[in-house]
Amino acid sequence: MRVHSIETRACDAGWRNYHFVKLTTDDGVVGWSEYDEHQGAIGVTAVVEKLAPMVTGERVHDIERVHERLHARARQSMSGVMAMGIGAIENALLDAKAKTLGVPCHDLLGGKVRDRVRVYWSHCGTWRISRPNLYPPAITDIGGVRALGQEVRERGFTALKTNIFDFSATKKGGRVRGWSPGFGAPYAPDRNVERHLVRELRRHLDAFRDGAGDDVDILLDLNYNANPEGYRRILRALADFDLFWVEMDTEHPEALADVRATSPHAVASCESLITLPAFLPYFRLRAMDVAIVDVVWNGIWQSAKIAACAAAHQVNVAPHNYYGHLASMMAAHFCTAVPNLRIMETDIDRLPWDAELFTAVPDIRDGYLHLPATPGWGIDPVEEALAEHPPK
Repeated sequence: MRVHSIETRACDAGWRNYHFVKLTTDDGVVGWSEYDEHQGAIGVTAVVEKLAPMVTGERVHDIERVHERLHARARQSMSGVMAMGIGAIENALLDAKAKTLGVPCHDLLGGKVRDRVRVYWSHCGTWRISRPNLYPPAITDIGGVRALGQEVRERGFTALKTNIFDFSATKKGGRVRGWSPGFGAPYAPDRNVERHLVRELRRHLDAFRDGAGDDVDILLDLNYNANPEGYRRILRALADFDLFWVEMDTEHPEALADVRATSPHAVASCESLITLPAFLPYFRLRAMDVAIVDVVWNGIWQSAKIAACAAAHQVNVAPHNYYGHLASMMAAHFCTAVPNLRIMETDIDRLPWDAELFTAVPDIRDGYLHLPATPGWGIDPVEEALAEHPPK
């Protein structure tokens, strides 16, 4: 069975678009993958469409061969959107191959090592604060955070992850403000962490702990929002908190290793890295406890290699996953197949039309995602529904 065609699809996802690769074989089997063009990934669609002719006519089963051919084409720029485009094609090939064989995708990764995957509620509070028109109910004060923590516990989740917010303006009728200078909101190129911010962060985490109770794990995502000096200041200020991990990103593995050496909390990082060689300096320096791998960007086949390398350095892995339902299922197949999994990220607050875009939604019960035995990823996009929500 050979690849007959590769096409791209997209639809409106509120504040961004969802993107998909549709790979059709000469026998009519369709393999799907989801990819992303948000933040710094603009241009993946162009890469997929330019590389598609190199894949047409190849055997669906020869995933490693296709990867090596595409890698050779992109070798001088094998990072960024080039690698992301190759990962998107690789993931669609894996789905098509699994459907051809009549098995779930995780069977192609060595089979299951676990029957269910523990998930955490990602961007917990973040979407309800920053985009309440899409993710109601709105959080307008610290009491809303406390109530959401209680909701997390009552809905059976065992872990949540949140970001940095400033509630001080709400005392005078203002709105809650997010703090993410690493992404230009606000524009603060120094990314310095001042006393006021630390105080507001403690209020935020205290409210979540009060609402969620003592048995729900809390994860904190600092992204690229500080330099090492700022990260250390936050970690010192939160030394008395029981945090599952603190997530930090930096282009400098030595700097991250320095921060981890004095951190009272486990450190997670690397969600923005693409290709195995990019992870190696972080592994060698033992710069983090958990390596976050974006399987959408890296491709599941290559991500499994990254996970194996992490295991050789006694580092756990966790997927970076804040996309649509297809991406969540792709990440879940990775999670169920790798031994050194820590936990899986997923967004629980969803767009009103998310469910109609796919043939099914992830089966999440009591804080765990349960994978079906369906061939391939287990769900596909519904093309008619995608067309009803044209991309912006």
